[in-house]
Amino acid sequence: MLHEDYLMRIFLQFAEIIRRSWIKENDERDPKAAADALEDAVGAATDMDGGVLLSLSPESIAGVMQVSGVDPRVTEYVARSLLLASAYLREAGEDGLADVRMQQAQAIAGAYGFALPERPEDAEALLADLEAAGKR
Repeated sequence: MLHEDYLMRIFLQFAEIIRRSWIKENDERDPKAAADALEDAVGAATDMDGGVLLSLSPESIAGVMQVSGVDPRVTEYVARSLLLASAYLREAGEDGLADVRMQQAQAIAGAYGFALPERPEDAEALLADLEAAGKR
């Protein structure tokens, strides 16, 4: 039960951060700040230093998450957040970093055996998924 409460807290935190990132992107027209918010959420969800985690190569990030014991149910949200961050970074003109975030997301998805949307912008469906999870 305690583990389920922990996961619910992570999901709800993710939902709030994603909502704020959309506000930064859509209302404030600040895609870099939106990407930063999503990257911060990744660190919080994995209980790791987000800056260190996101500095890893795409080949290493999934392995570190597996060794660190990140709950597999959290990994899809982490990968989708990185995918969405890549879209925001591209919009902010940071194509190199956008490519890295997309590759990191794909590496996590490959390691944990789930599919990601083909277009990073389609990762916005994450919020609906999180809200549904919060209502269960």
